[in-house]
Amino acid sequence: MAILSKIRERSMFLIIIIGLALFAFVLDPSTLGDFFNSSKVNQVGEVNGESISLQEFTAELEAYKQQVGNGVTEMQASKNVWDNIVRKKIYQNQLSEAGITVGEADVWNEVINAPSVKDNPQFQNEVGFFDEVKFKQFLADTKLNNPEMWGAWSNYMTQIRDNGERNTYNNLVTAGLSASLKEGESQYFADNTKLTSQFVFVPYTSISDSLVTVSKGEIESYVKANSNDFKVEESRDISYVQFNIAATTEDENAIKASVSELIEDFKSTSNEREFLSENDSDTSIDDSFKFQREVNATVASEIFKGAKGDVFGPYKEQGYFKISKITDVTSMPDSARASHILIPFLGAQRVAADVTRTQDEAKVLADSILTVVKRNKNKFEDLAKTMSSDLGSGAKGGDLDWFTYSRMTPKFRDFVFEGNKGDIGVVETPFGFHVIKIDGQKNKQTALKLATFSRQIIASESTENAVFQKSEQFALASSKDNKFFEVAKENNYVTKPAIGLKVLDENVPGLGNQRQIISWAFSNDTKAGDFKRFDLEGSHVVAFVTAKTEKGLMSAAKATSSVKPILVNQKKAKLIADKFNGTTLADIAKDNNTNVRNASGINLKSPTLSGAGSEPKVVGAMYNAEINKVYKNIEGNRGVYAFTVTNKELPTALPNYEAVRKSIAESRKTKTFAIYEAIKNASDVEDYRSNLYTSN
Repeated sequence: MAILSKIRERSMFLIIIIGLALFAFVLDPSTLGDFFNSSKVNQVGEVNGESISLQEFTAELEAYKQQVGNGVTEMQASKNVWDNIVRKKIYQNQLSEAGITVGEADVWNEVINAPSVKDNPQFQNEVGFFDEVKFKQFLADTKLNNPEMWGAWSNYMTQIRDNGERNTYNNLVTAGLSASLKEGESQYFADNTKLTSQFVFVPYTSISDSLVTVSKGEIESYVKANSNDFKVEESRDISYVQFNIAATTEDENAIKASVSELIEDFKSTSNEREFLSENDSDTSIDDSFKFQREVNATVASEIFKGAKGDVFGPYKEQGYFKISKITDVTSMPDSARASHILIPFLGAQRVAADVTRTQDEAKVLADSILTVVKRNKNKFEDLAKTMSSDLGSGAKGGDLDWFTYSRMTPKFRDFVFEGNKGDIGVVETPFGFHVIKIDGQKNKQTALKLATFSRQIIASESTENAVFQKSEQFALASSKDNKFFEVAKENNYVTKPAIGLKVLDENVPGLGNQRQIISWAFSNDTKAGDFKRFDLEGSHVVAFVTAKTEKGLMSAAKATSSVKPILVNQKKAKLIADKFNGTTLADIAKDNNTNVRNASGINLKSPTLSGAGSEPKVVGAMYNAEINKVYKNIEGNRGVYAFTVTNKELPTALPNYEAVRKSIAESRKTKTFAIYEAIKNASDVEDYRSNLYTSN
């Protein structure tokens, strides 16, 4: 009994733990077995030693997904929520160290001064001023009676607090990011000083690559010496073969024949909508008229010679075999011009918040306006300006200018294109009641209504089975001695690489969102050389792990492509420097079988040397050089240089440098994102989310 009592006392705790375990199971069923490992139960990360709990993360994740709907994938949502939590904790940590607190009063003042609150008539008194007591009562009632709305208000106030903390910190930092007049002066002279120079340039390409060797050990040493540039996250490299499930010629012929068998029944039916439904058409009925240019070009001319009741096809269009029946023939313009007065009602689409009239009231108002403008069409323009809720056209007297048949909502479209110039009437659409005046029509021509039966061209069951067997045979053959690439080559299968996949990625190049493949590749049980077959939508994929990279420094093998050219150029620079023995530029040029070049108008803002390209390091050296002194062995981007600065033309001094100083200061104050990134890089951030999203 004592044990049962304890269980009852802690039932809520057990429910939460079980709920979190089920959440992890939904994310990845294979995590259930080891979910109750303490690190997984308690946290998904840390920021400067402060834990980010699983409860906190999952609560914010669910709130975020409810807010954005289906606009983001699971991994995108996870990343955005993680970034938001990390940002919040970093700012809170910075403010805490500075002894600054964003309190309840700060949040409250921000909320009640927001225009959406302060200007809301619901929270105003009899004379139109904001009433704080009314707003407090509204929140109290909402909290008591409307949990969903209260949740939204709570989230809003939490966002206010988070934004307040971020803005407070950024404002404090940027307040100190000014600049001195001396900095303004230095910047002005650096940007506007022009140099004239003579130089000798020997490109690295003048030394054959065969004369220079770079060892693996040298690459490893360079990586270690420049470790900050070669830190890598854990990643996986895979290759895969994709077996697409596509309809064969035999499949297409069979589908075409099955559609042809329906032609006679389609001709005789009097209810085309019912016919499409009963015969499982893959597309639904379209009640709009079509002009010839809108119909499949291969059959359009033939169809537009037909009469009502005629059936055409089968023809192939956008992955379907189709037969089309003419259900109506008319003559109508392909474009029209109209004016309207829109009278919306409560519940209509895009209705303004201040609209309170009912649907019946809106109909009465629209009919009364119709009566007036029918008596006197000249009043239409003035009424549109004063009565229409479509402010864009209302300002122009209701004029919508010229538009095509397919642009407007169906009932509006039908009135304008099936009526005649000068007609005036009332039409109801999802946006409200429209008083419409047809102002013009042009390019009248034949238009048809077509009922179209469609059958999608997809692979047959036998074809699907054949593709499955092919992928399965490849997987089995690859398993023997890990001969993935050999077997693929023997069968002329195309292998595609996906390099550098990260643990929380979801897209595999060439396959799109395939989180399951990435999760498998990062599983603790998956080793380099392992393979697996995956059944995707429309294809089967056999994936093969070619390499596993652990978090840390990039390996010499992977760094070779970026490091080797640097080391090669360094060694070539030494070989070139051995020939820079002359004391004059002419001697150096002669020894290297080249010429002395001239350059003028050089400045730090555009560090380009004529005939050599962009060389910021060399131009920087020139800027600080003494006049007429020879400088040698200056290593640039493309080669080795010797130079002499023959003239340094300083700009005209300014009376003061306030404008430049102000520009520097303003530029610094826009660097809040860079400030945050610097703080984040200096913070100790640990991300354990991979435990939730990978198979272990």
